[in-house]
Amino acid sequence: MFFLLLVIFAVFVFEYINGFHDAANAIATVVSTRVLTPRAAVLLAAAFNLLGALSGEAVAKTVGAGLVDTAYVTMLTILAAMFGGICWNLLTWWLGLPTSSSHALIGGLCGAALASASGHWSVIKWSLHKIDSHGHAVWDGLLPKVILPMICSPIAGLLGGFLIMNLLFFLVHKWRPVVVNRVFGKLQLFSAGYMAWGHGFADAQKTMGIIALATFTATKAGKLENLPPLLSFLHTPNFEIHLWIKVSCALVMAAGTWAGGWRIIRTLGHKLVTMKPIHGFAAESTAATILLVAGNLGMPVSTTHAITTSIMGVGIAKRWKALDLIVAERIIWAWIFTIPATGLLAYGFFRLLQPIIGS
Repeated sequence: MFFLLLVIFAVFVFEYINGFHDAANAIATVVSTRVLTPRAAVLLAAAFNLLGALSGEAVAKTVGAGLVDTAYVTMLTILAAMFGGICWNLLTWWLGLPTSSSHALIGGLCGAALASASGHWSVIKWSLHKIDSHGHAVWDGLLPKVILPMICSPIAGLLGGFLIMNLLFFLVHKWRPVVVNRVFGKLQLFSAGYMAWGHGFADAQKTMGIIALATFTATKAGKLENLPPLLSFLHTPNFEIHLWIKVSCALVMAAGTWAGGWRIIRTLGHKLVTMKPIHGFAAESTAATILLVAGNLGMPVSTTHAITTSIMGVGIAKRWKALDLIVAERIIWAWIFTIPATGLLAYGFFRLLQPIIGS
């Protein structure tokens, strides 16, 4: 019982860090274009994060039950996964790198599950075909749900940002600059809210899946027998995303977003590309649409990848030299290392903690 509460607390810590680590993804553009003050932008992001987090559960089910064999998952597995993700997020936040909290969580879960299964790689659901509850054949596992979207979503962001920016240039090329800034300054309020909603919709679901997995694992192991009435909601005989999980994850992410992520905001909003409201509108609309589509397909894509590559696409549409290639290269290397690094960290945490607290 205590161990489960400790695991849930660790998940909430990760979610809180995700809130301020990835808050920049939703509000960097609206801050850098000076449409909103940082405080107002963070408030907007927190509110829409909350709404987005309550809007679905397809991604939560993928993360909680679609990536690793739950037969090998224990409380220690989940705790080690959280520690790996938390350490990586704090390190990259300190360095000001907009890496993916989603991939940090997934890498941590895979690494910890691998340790829990004594190094047997079959614990990771790489690729499998199955029939869903509606009788439809679906392709599931790490390859179709994480790896392929990890490659495709940045490409979609880059191309989408480039194409939408060029379309907007065509539509407004006869407008006076002051009119363009005024109109898109107002429209960017919509796109920033849309982006913040997409962040909540995409990212909060991932920790929902982890908490659902934790309660299901504890119930299956017989560790939640004779619970006091106050805590009876923790007993979960089937893998389900209960309302209390959705609400708590949404509130914790919103609180983390309220704390802000100013280091990463400076990287995305000022160092990568210099933007005006029209550029911010194009980047946010592109990235949020990617998150909406992927979330409905149960794909835990990275909010960071979507918005950063959308910003890059917008920058290239302005002119190639508008993009800071040195900053872009640092970001891409951080992306490449996220899943292996968090996997190794979580594997190490499991091995370190197992002799102390058991499995």
